[in-house]
Amino acid sequence: MKLKICGMKYPDNILEVGSLLPDYMGFIFWEKSARYFDGVLPNLPQNIKKTGVFVNASQEDIVSKLSQYDLQAVQLHGHESVAFCQELKNTLAKSIEIIKVFSVDSFFDFDELKPFETVCDYFLFDTKGKLPGGNGTTFDWKVLEKYPSQKPFFLSGGIGLDEIDLVNEIVKTDLPIYAIDVNSKFEIEPGLKNKEELHRFKQKINF
Repeated sequence: MKLKICGMKYPDNILEVGSLLPDYMGFIFWEKSARYFDGVLPNLPQNIKKTGVFVNASQEDIVSKLSQYDLQAVQLHGHESVAFCQELKNTLAKSIEIIKVFSVDSFFDFDELKPFETVCDYFLFDTKGKLPGGNGTTFDWKVLEKYPSQKPFFLSGGIGLDEIDLVNEIVKTDLPIYAIDVNSKFEIEPGLKNKEELHRFKQKINF
């Protein structure tokens, strides 16, 4: 199982957190976010997949950011259609991973996922809230018992140190959890992460 640390903003902190060698590091390219990234991205270890997070962005904007920041993954966090994902998949190099996000609550209809299975590499399940992400709350993971697919997914939404036992329990199930995605629960302020707490989390999760 992989670890993704999302919502990085400040170059010094990016390098500091990068020393923990997460598998993915996320940078938010949605201007309304408090974690909006438009700075200079420092050099990171090559095994960290730099992930651009987009909310209803144009194909052109995504391709531009991919080139500018040498991204290895694209996370689509808006209302992107199946056709949009297919066009993006056709445009990008095969090595670029596409992660499609779905905001989940107790009434989520998993049938919504099926058309997306062939146009993305991974799903990401986040908590349905006022903002596209970074709301700091978990959804009821029992709803994932209804997950009908074998498509691997990222588990996100309000995961912090208090959720360690829950994470270690759910990864023992047959669910195809590919990665744990963390963000706001490890923040000193939006975009600024607490390296020590992230280190504790990484030590105690069965990655």
